[in-house]
Amino acid sequence: MYKRILLAYDGSDSGQKALLDCQDLANWAQSELALVTVMPLHMDLMGMGGGVYDPKLMEQEKAALQDVLDEGLARLRSAGHKATGTVLVGEIVDEITKHAAEISADLIVVGHRHLDSWAARWWRGSISKVLIEHAPCSVLVAITH
Repeated sequence: MYKRILLAYDGSDSGQKALLDCQDLANWAQSELALVTVMPLHMDLMGMGGGVYDPKLMEQEKAALQDVLDEGLARLRSAGHKATGTVLVGEIVDEITKHAAEISADLIVVGHRHLDSWAARWWRGSISKVLIEHAPCSVLVAITH
């Protein structure tokens, strides 16, 4: 069944819902859990000086994401799960799918929040939708409103 579950975790409300769903599924299937959070490489990390790389800003962002990941790991461990965690850097869907393949994940769990307006849906896009198209395994989308 699902022996290795990868949870793409960002600490948001939808991420918290995915974490809870992931725990229930892991208990049922007696699965190994791996959490990842992805730091996207975007222009505000690059600085305003014509694309100049700012290592200090990048390290601050990575440390903040490590705190989010550590909080998720602590919640899983306090519930009795053995879980590993990794902060990845790059394009979100690419990094999640690549890591899922590396650990031979049977399932990827990701949170998704329904956006209220068509403009918000168009502007932000849907990571979960793109992830389903590119994942090397099944994907469970935990939905919040």
